[in-house]
Amino acid sequence: MGRNILVVEDDRNICDLIHMYLVKEGFDVRIAGDGGKAIEEFQKQVPDLILLDIMLPVMDGWSVCAKIRETSKVPIIMLTAKGEVFDRIQGLEMGADDYVVKPFEMKELIARINAVLRRTEIPNDTSKRLTFDKLVIDLDSYELIVDGKKIDTPPKELELLYHLASTPNRVYTRNQLLDEVWGFDYFGDSRTVDVHIKRLREKIENVSSQWALKTVWGVGYKFELAGAPGAKES
Repeated sequence: MGRNILVVEDDRNICDLIHMYLVKEGFDVRIAGDGGKAIEEFQKQVPDLILLDIMLPVMDGWSVCAKIRETSKVPIIMLTAKGEVFDRIQGLEMGADDYVVKPFEMKELIARINAVLRRTEIPNDTSKRLTFDKLVIDLDSYELIVDGKKIDTPPKELELLYHLASTPNRVYTRNQLLDEVWGFDYFGDSRTVDVHIKRLREKIENVSSQWALKTVWGVGYKFELAGAPGAKES
């Protein structure tokens, strides 16, 4: 059985095209034509990934994304005709993992789907847990624990933080983070990284003097760790 994709799109022609290509790639595909139906299908069976249009009848894509994020971290890729930066940022801030602006090439969409799915496949025999003072970043269970409290964090944010913290004090450019964290030649812009860094800072800032998520002006970002060469892995 292939990976299950829930496509939420009210344009029948686009649905048929996406369905044809995904089935050809070996995916099992379900279709929902409006936001209400999307929630119903999600509750029947949690998919491996959701392709979610923004402009939908009944409930728009932002509302559907917010509702799903109340209970699930299933990967969500937004499909939208809106290319403005504000709309892309809003989708990411509501918990979407990626976005594709219409009209899009099917090769790009398939590449994004495969990249997002790869990021959710953590080998069972590989530990993905970093521990610092008052901070635990755990990719085995996809949990962020700050000062003893579990903090709700979308998968992409957690992966970005893990990547930075796994090589403390190393400076990454935005494009490096897009390539290494997003996992393929990213088709978007570097402001995607800024959005995720901003949200991470809101969750972990001023908790410990031992580490910090720093901006290196004109270059990018780093996870700064004081008084130690690196993190303790467990």
